[in-house]
Amino acid sequence: MKRLSHIAQLWRRGPWWPRPGQDIELKTLLDGADPEAPQAVRHLWLIRVLGWVRRAEPVQGTRALVATLQQDPARRARVVSMLASIWRDGDVAALLADFGFSPRTSFLNELGERLRRRMLPLSPDTDDLGTLFNLLFDDPADAQWLAELDEPTLQAVGALWADAMLELDPERCNGAACPLGWREPFHDAMLYLATQIRAAGFSPAFRSRMGVRVDVDFDAKASQREGQAVDASARHAFRHLSQTTERVHELALAHALEAGPDAPPSPALLQEAQYLRALLDTCANAARGLHGHLEVHGISLDLVFQIDQLCERCRRMERLLEAVLSPKPGPVLRRFLIELLQVSEERRSIRALFTQHYSMLARKVAERSAETGEHYITRTRGEYREMLRSAAGGGAVMAVTTFVKFMMLALGLPPFWTGMAAGLNYATSFVVVQWLHFTVATKQPAMTAPAMAAKLEDTRSEAGVEGFVDEVAHLIRSQMAGILGNLMVVAPLVIAVQLLAWWALGAPLITEEKAHYVLESMTLLGPTLWYAAFTGVLLFASSIIAGWVENWFVLHRLDSALRWNPRIRARLGAHRAARWSVWWRENISGLAANISLGFMLGVVPVVASFLALPLDIRHVTLSAGQTAAAAATLGWDVVHNPQLWWCVAAVPLTGVLNVGVSFAMALRVAVRSRGVRLGDRARLWQAIRRRMWRQPLSFLLPPRSSS
Repeated sequence: MKRLSHIAQLWRRGPWWPRPGQDIELKTLLDGADPEAPQAVRHLWLIRVLGWVRRAEPVQGTRALVATLQQDPARRARVVSMLASIWRDGDVAALLADFGFSPRTSFLNELGERLRRRMLPLSPDTDDLGTLFNLLFDDPADAQWLAELDEPTLQAVGALWADAMLELDPERCNGAACPLGWREPFHDAMLYLATQIRAAGFSPAFRSRMGVRVDVDFDAKASQREGQAVDASARHAFRHLSQTTERVHELALAHALEAGPDAPPSPALLQEAQYLRALLDTCANAARGLHGHLEVHGISLDLVFQIDQLCERCRRMERLLEAVLSPKPGPVLRRFLIELLQVSEERRSIRALFTQHYSMLARKVAERSAETGEHYITRTRGEYREMLRSAAGGGAVMAVTTFVKFMMLALGLPPFWTGMAAGLNYATSFVVVQWLHFTVATKQPAMTAPAMAAKLEDTRSEAGVEGFVDEVAHLIRSQMAGILGNLMVVAPLVIAVQLLAWWALGAPLITEEKAHYVLESMTLLGPTLWYAAFTGVLLFASSIIAGWVENWFVLHRLDSALRWNPRIRARLGAHRAARWSVWWRENISGLAANISLGFMLGVVPVVASFLALPLDIRHVTLSAGQTAAAAATLGWDVVHNPQLWWCVAAVPLTGVLNVGVSFAMALRVAVRSRGVRLGDRARLWQAIRRRMWRQPLSFLLPPRSSS
C-alpha cells in the first residue's frame, strides 16, 4: 500500500518532479560555469540552468538549486562570478529601461517588431539583456511560479544576485567601491527613461495638443484658461523630470557614502523622490488627457501608441524608484520581474496590439457611423412612410443601374476594365442616391448597427435593455421598409422599360442569351446565398472605410483648410470656401462609403476570378432588377420555367444575408468598442427573443400610437 501511495503521489506531481539522480545532473551543469567563456556560451549556460529548474516543478527546482549552492561554497562562488560576468558584459539599460518598449514610436514599426519576434529566432550571442531575458523566460507560466516562491528561497536568490553585484563594484566605479551597489544601474535606467519621457512630451504631436480643453460645459474663456493651466503644469513636469531624476541619484549617492548602500533613505531623498513621483503623475495624466482631444479631433493610431508608451515609461520609472528606495528590495524586485514577464508575454501577441490600439479607433468609427445611422432608423408611422418613399426613389435609381450594367457588359471590355466600369456604375448610382436623399436598403445595416450600440450605455438595468430591444424593433421595421421600397419599384420599372423597348424597338434591351445566363447564375440552387453573404461583408467594409476616411478628414483638419487656406479662399471666395468646408464635412463619410462600396462590388469579383476564388456579388436590389429584366426578355412563357421561380425565391434570402451579415459584423465591432460584457449580451438576446414571442408584429409595423 505504501508503494502504491508513493506511485500515486509521483503521478499527481507529474513527470516534471525531481527524480533521484537529478542532483548529479545539476552539479554537473553548475560545474560548467566559466566566467572567462565567450558571451554566447555563458548565456547558453544560464538558459540551460533555468531550463533545468523549469524541467522540475519550478518552485521545487529553485529550492534544489539554492540548496545545492548553499552546501558548496566553491561552486557557489563560481556561479556568482558567472552571473557577475553576464551582468557586466550586458547592456543593463536594454532590460531595465528599454525592455517592452518599441525602439520607434510608430504603431506599424511595433507591429513589424512583434512579427519579427514571432517568426525569427533570437540569438544568445548578444549583449542586449532584454533579448537574453526573452530567451530565459519564454514560458507563459514563468510569472506564476516566480510569484509562488517562498520568502527564504527568495532571500537566498537575492543574496546570490547581491554577491554578484558586489563583484562588479570595482569595475563599475573605476577601481573604487561603488556606494550604491546594484542600485546604480537602476538609477541610470531611470535617467534614460526620464530623457525619453521628456523627449516625447516636447514632441510636436504632444506639444500641439497638450492643454486643449474639450469640455463643452465651460464657456470659451474659462476653457481656454484651464487649458493653459494644464499646459503650463505639464510643461513644467516634462522640463524638470530629468533634473529631478539626477537630483534623486545625487542624494542617494551622498546618503550611501555616509550611511551605506542598505541604510534607510534619508528624509531629503524621500522628499525628492515624492516630488519625482508627482512629476511622473503629471506627465502621465497630461498624456492620458490627449485621449479627450483625439475623441473630438480624430484618432491617430501612432499618437495613441505614443501615449501608451509614455504612460508605461512613467510607470516603469515608478517601479525602479520603488526598488532603489525599498529597505527590503527582494519582494519589490520580484514584482518588477513579474511585470517584465507580463510585458514580454504581451509583446508576443499580435492580437493584443490590435485590440489595445484599434479599440479607440473602432469606437470612434462606430460613433461617426452612428451619427449617420440615426437617419436610417424609423420610429413613427410618418418616418416609416418616408422611408418607403425614400427607398422607392432608390429602387428607381437602381433600375437605371441595372440597364447600365448590361450595356457595359455588351462592350466586351477586358475583365479588369469591365470590373472598373461596373464599379464606376455602382459608385455613381450610390452617390446619386445619396444626393437625392434616397435609400438603398442594404446600405442601412452597417450604419444603423453603431447607432444601436450607442444605446448600450446602460445594459444592466431593465429599462436600458428594453430600450435596446425597442431599437432592434425600429431597425428591423426600417430594414423591411427599405427592402420593400426598393423591390416594389425596381422590378416593375425594369419590366416597364423592357416592354417599352419591345413596343418602340421591336426587341428588348437584353438579349435572350444574357437573359438565360441571368436565370442560371441567380438561381437559389447555385452559390447565390454564399455570394450574398460575401456581399454583406463588402457592405460592412464600406462602412468601416467611411468611418476611417472621416476620421482622417477630421484628424488632418481638412475642413478648416478648405475654409481658411489662402489659395482656396482666393480661388473660391470666402463665402463659397466656407460652404464647401461645411459640405465636405457633412458628406465625406457618405461619399467614402458609396464610392468604396461601388468599386468593391465591381472590382472584387474580377480580382477573385483572377485568383480562382469562389467569390462574386449578389445584391438584393440589383438581383431583383436583373431577374425582372431577364423575365421581360423571355416573355410570358418564362413563367413556366422553374429557373425563374428559383431566382425569385433567392431574392428575399439574398436580402436577408446582405442585411444580416453586414449588420452582425457592424454590431460586433460597435459592441466590442463599447466593452459590453458577455453576460450583458446574453441578457440582450434573451430580451429580443422574448419580444419576438410576445409582440412579433412590432418588428414589422410601426405602433398605431405613433404618428
